[in-house]
Formats: sequence, structure tokens, C-alpha cells
Amino acid sequence: MDNYYLQFVPQVTAATTFFTYMTMLMFILCVAMAVAEWKTPFRWAPIVVLLSVLAATGLTVTVLLPLNAEMSRHITDPTRLRTVLNEWMPLNIVRVGLWSVQWLAMMLYFAFKALAAGVGNNR
Repeated sequence: MDNYYLQFVPQVTAATTFFTYMTMLMFILCVAMAVAEWKTPFRWAPIVVLLSVLAATGLTVTVLLPLNAEMSRHITDPTRLRTVLNEWMPLNIVRVGLWSVQWLAMMLYFAFKALAAGVGNNR
């Protein structure tokens, strides 16, 4: 209880800063990719990525960041800390699942692009 702050808050704060900039870049590049692939069957990858980025960002901004802010104010009541962490942990798992969807969509995009280009064919 006494050391949760040092074990949790600085790391989450650093991750939040990093992911804020990365998410902005992902939005921009995802829209550019969707425009570039719009008339091809490959358009679904950026659409899936964009929807999952929007969902993860919405979850983060509406629910997780307020919990992070509360934890950064040094919760001193063990019951409240337990409550906050019990709410934060499963929501963070959902967010990681959304991130996994993003990366899976991109992996499949590049795999199908490589197949379409004939990469790996020994002709």
C-alpha cells in the first residue's frame, strides 16, 4: 500500500505520454492508409485498426485516465486503492486486447500484401 505510487504511477505516466503521441501518429497514418487503399480489398485493415484505436482511446480517456489521476494523488485508504485497482486491471486487459486487434490487422495486411505481390514464390 505504501509503495504503490512508486511502483505504478511514474510508469503509467510515462506510458501515457508515449501513447498519446503514438496514438496521434496512428490516427494520421491510418487515415492516409485507408485513403490509399480505399478502392482495394486491403482497405479493411486500416478500417479495423482505426476502429480499434478509437475504441482503445475512448476507453483510456473516459475511464482509465480518471483512475490514473486518482492514483497519482496518493490514495491512502487501502480499500479505495483496492477498488480502483480492481476497476483498472480488467479495463486495461480490454485495452490490451484492442491493441492486439490493431497489430493483428496490420500483420494480416502485410501478409496479404506480400502474398498478392508474390513475395516468397520461387518461380
